[in-house]
Amino acid sequence: MAIFFFILGLLMFIGLVIFHEFGHYVLARRNGVEVEEFGLGFPPRAKILATRKGTIYSLNWLPLGGFVRLKGEHDSDTEKGTYGAATTWAKTKIMMAGVFMNLLAAFVLFTIVALIGMPKLLDHQFTVNSDTKIIKDVKDKGVVKINYVVKNSPAEKAGLKADDQIVSIGGIKIDKPETLSTATNKFEEQEVTVVMKRGGAEYTKQITLRKASPHLGVSPYSAESGQQIRRSTWSAPVVAVGVMKDFTIATFKGLGSAIKGLGSLTAGFFTGNKTARQAGQEEAGSQVSGPVGIFTVLYQISKQGFGLVLFIIAILSLTLAVMNVLPIPALDGGRLFVMLLYRVRRKELKQKTEERIHGTGFAVLMLLFAVITIVDIKRFF
Repeated sequence: MAIFFFILGLLMFIGLVIFHEFGHYVLARRNGVEVEEFGLGFPPRAKILATRKGTIYSLNWLPLGGFVRLKGEHDSDTEKGTYGAATTWAKTKIMMAGVFMNLLAAFVLFTIVALIGMPKLLDHQFTVNSDTKIIKDVKDKGVVKINYVVKNSPAEKAGLKADDQIVSIGGIKIDKPETLSTATNKFEEQEVTVVMKRGGAEYTKQITLRKASPHLGVSPYSAESGQQIRRSTWSAPVVAVGVMKDFTIATFKGLGSAIKGLGSLTAGFFTGNKTARQAGQEEAGSQVSGPVGIFTVLYQISKQGFGLVLFIIAILSLTLAVMNVLPIPALDGGRLFVMLLYRVRRKELKQKTEERIHGTGFAVLMLLFAVITIVDIKRFF
């Protein structure tokens, strides 16, 4: 069944992108913008499925979602029926339609998950206490283990290995990954007593933490067996909204950490500071994941049942919405931001300028995509 749930989850993930593009399609048609092509998958084109009212419906070889090609997609286009000729309000609705569809999908999925059993992943994850029934609880609470050890880090030099349990650092009990971060921040550049377990035996090591984060040089994970599952009834839609808020905040915090890590990585690269470069890579890599990471997580989660697969798909849908709101060139939010910026400045957004801005943004995204894929391969394989 795990393989079945994995394939189903993969199809649902692809469906999120198609659902996103369908939002652009509907709002474009409603605002008088002609849709030249609605494609399932990405080119090269495999087959034209149909042609109706001037729109080509195509099947493409790369099964990575879908796309919508509007007539006259540049802001400078003026011909009737083009995206460029639409009003600013119409363009805003068209660009944000995909975000709305992903938010709608996330809301529906989180509601279903709340009805069948919502996993508790965040410390203070929203729920309605009067309508919450714990149907499965956590065992071995407070167990934190090492996911992987950074090369040439204090942890590697001390002989720590993946799957070692971190019991305490400097007398501070480590009961969750966040506590490990707090403790190592407190004792950075100091020699501390680290108590760890391996194979049932407990060991004590004296380790001098480094200044750069991660100070100990490990990526921790909560090794609690099982996951607390909470079921709701009448409050399921309310829980869905509350959980969406929680994970949106968590996503922005993760993005902040990723940007900070990328900054350290870049600075370390140009200054030749190997320690800063490695620390930046670890911090950025721990906060983001690409297709390899997503497929790996989906496969692992699929072993735990369909409810958790739906939960991860809901989080991915919410993440797609958040990313497409941000003013990142080449993405929906970036296209809208650039257009509105030129409107405020009362300057014409010429085709070459627009292509240069979003082309550069797309190139940077592809570069990040490649880097994240490499990091994912190293992390999971």
